[in-house]
Amino acid sequence: MKNKSIEIVKFNGEIEEFKVEKLKTSLRRSKASESEIDEIVEHIMPTLYDGMPSKEIYKKAFSQLKKHNRTSASKYSLKRAILDLGPTGYPFEQLVSALLKHHGYRTQVGIIMQGECVTHEVDVLAEKDGNTYTVECKFHSDPRAVSNVKVPLYINSRFLDIQNSWNSDPAKTSHLKQGWLVTNTRFSKDAIDYSQCVGLQLLSWDYPENNGIKQNVDKFALYPITTLTTLTKHEKHLLIEKNIILTKELYESSFLLDKIGVSSVRKNRVLSEIKKLCNL
Repeated sequence: MKNKSIEIVKFNGEIEEFKVEKLKTSLRRSKASESEIDEIVEHIMPTLYDGMPSKEIYKKAFSQLKKHNRTSASKYSLKRAILDLGPTGYPFEQLVSALLKHHGYRTQVGIIMQGECVTHEVDVLAEKDGNTYTVECKFHSDPRAVSNVKVPLYINSRFLDIQNSWNSDPAKTSHLKQGWLVTNTRFSKDAIDYSQCVGLQLLSWDYPENNGIKQNVDKFALYPITTLTTLTKHEKHLLIEKNIILTKELYESSFLLDKIGVSSVRKNRVLSEIKKLCNL
């Protein structure tokens, strides 16, 4: 096994050689200890086979990590947890709004705005230091989805229509400065190049480098409730229907766990997991 290379199938269908160090790096990002990582890798290595989907490796790693360290398992599953916020994009818009608030912006979600030509529904309107920003959120349930150049082209044209109307209105007390485009997956190179050229701010799972959604969620502990390992998928959806998106929101409104039928014993486990995950 050590001498024979194994080829695996990535989420996007590409074939690549399995690298044990890549698996270890992804586990380290979850803050798992080196001893935990070694045990997980030792468990997974004998199960590898040519053509194995990377998704299957992820599931095995997550399952083992959950046995060793639930907090690390929650962090390890963050990308999947954001995908699980769907099928609508509204919970993702709430997450983006919370992220902007932690950067000092005042935000509103789901705003109808008048453009010079037509009206537009803006996902998030953000204001800071006398400047206003329109933020469009493109949520995908498919991890392979890539936003190509057509998306920022469309978003920028909408922004310009709103900007022309806003900045010519003497009743407005702030300047509409810039448009933002946020996605939970990735942007194509053309999308990034075009956005940089016209001044559209982009944010994705891993863009800008070292300052993408993942890094921001970890930095501010803005973990969605879908990361929790102590709740069932059905319970998570019930809470999302009650507009509880973040684990911190659930901690502050823990009575909702009683309302959806979570026992007192399990409720304590859920709250304990949130405390450890968010350092409360």
